[in-house]
Amino acid sequence: MSRPVVAVFNGNDDIVEMLRFALERAGLIVVSGRVDAIRRGRQRLSDFVEEHNPSVILYDVVPPYDRSWHFLEHLRQTPGLRGRRFVVTSTNPQRVREVAGEAESVLEIVGKPHDLDTIVRTVENAVHGQDTRLPPGATKV
Repeated sequence: MSRPVVAVFNGNDDIVEMLRFALERAGLIVVSGRVDAIRRGRQRLSDFVEEHNPSVILYDVVPPYDRSWHFLEHLRQTPGLRGRRFVVTSTNPQRVREVAGEAESVLEIVGKPHDLDTIVRTVENAVHGQDTRLPPGATKV
């Protein structure tokens, strides 16, 4: 049986490597993409998805939060990504929740600085199809 693939979309190379280390220790295969490269057309999202076929996408929502969130929503509607599970990280989970509203696409918004155990557990749950959304009013930081 092949190991699940997790795609990390984050603009900070140090964070990507930290997440890669933690997720690979948990037995997952980690691939990464840069949101700015996809936005500017330097990296074709369809090629990335076809090549790696990620089970879960770990996406970092950055300021301006509304723009970053809307791009996430665009990604979710991209052929090949529809129906895939997303785990969101952000320095300001409360602001992201305000922008996201009641979006069902959010499994969980994990705050930064990163709690690697929480991220690994959340991603593992998403890989295995478990719902990791927080109850209304709860915030994980």
